Amino acid sequence: MKRYAIALAVSTALCLAAAPVPAMAQEVTLRVVSSFAENTQYVRNFDGFMKKLNAEGKGNVQLNFVGGPKAMPPFEVGNAVRTGVVDIGLTTGAFYTNIMPEADALKLTQLPATELRRNGGHDLINRIWNEKANMVYLARIVDYTPFHAYLTKPVAKPDFTGLKLRITPVYRDFFQALGATVVQTAPGEVYTALERGVVDGYGWPIHGIFDFNWHEKTRHRVEPGFYNAEVSLVMNLDKWKGLTAAQRDFLSRQVVAFEAQNDFWKKYNEDETRRQQAAGIQVISFDAATARQFTDRAYEVAWAGIIKASPVYGPQMRKLFSR
Repeated sequence: MKRYAIALAVSTALCLAAAPVPAMAQEVTLRVVSSFAENTQYVRNFDGFMKKLNAEGKGNVQLNFVGGPKAMPPFEVGNAVRTGVVDIGLTTGAFYTNIMPEADALKLTQLPATELRRNGGHDLINRIWNEKANMVYLARIVDYTPFHAYLTKPVAKPDFTGLKLRITPVYRDFFQALGATVVQTAPGEVYTALERGVVDGYGWPIHGIFDFNWHEKTRHRVEPGFYNAEVSLVMNLDKWKGLTAAQRDFLSRQVVAFEAQNDFWKKYNEDETRRQQAAGIQVISFDAATARQFTDRAYEVAWAGIIKASPVYGPQMRKLFSR
């Protein structure tokens, strides 16, 4: 009997040893590239987020920042995410409209990112980004930020006829509708274009011109601002699907918490406005009626272009993005 008990114990032990053990998920490292230079506030904010995530995600999820424009041209980041060359892009929809025209609609959000998560706008973005760009739209990390026209020479009314302005797709249609000749360049080329008189101005958010020293060549800022600057984190869809449920949950919680800090931009933009004034940049403003026509025209032109390019999704985005 004793001999049988020993044999049974040994047999049981061998069976347990041979049984499959639930696999522990291996730590995954995601490669991140930015369309913006490391000295910009966008990347500085992201760096703080990344350090927090990496500290809390040891053994689970880690981020590896590959670099900015020196590592990859800004307008190639979107396609690099789509094809899986990198896992996550810190970029703006305006830089990958060559992949999908709907990306340009992100500038037209009149509701904050937190509200778009509540009203279905964020879900709609992800449905489109999944389908058309093989991307997951993780989070919007710049909000509450108008664009402006910055000029080297004054204008008396909202008419840019005779001006050559540097653009991205964000304001191409609008500036052309106001009569400007437009030139598209990467941000790193703007200073030289201003210095050489290749352009008479540029479009850019209310913040950030000091990051590139553009204030040295800028004389005027046109008020009011228009649209809403968007910088987001987008991820390759296949890589996202390859994460475990726990890893996706962890990453989602981290990016939602990062997005919830967007009130930062309100104070930052106020500081940048005062800084521009101190640097001698003069404000060109219009009377109330003309200012309203200026902003209305900006949205009319932009939505018309997006709905023409995306007749299915354009109207849906307009409904959820607008006040």
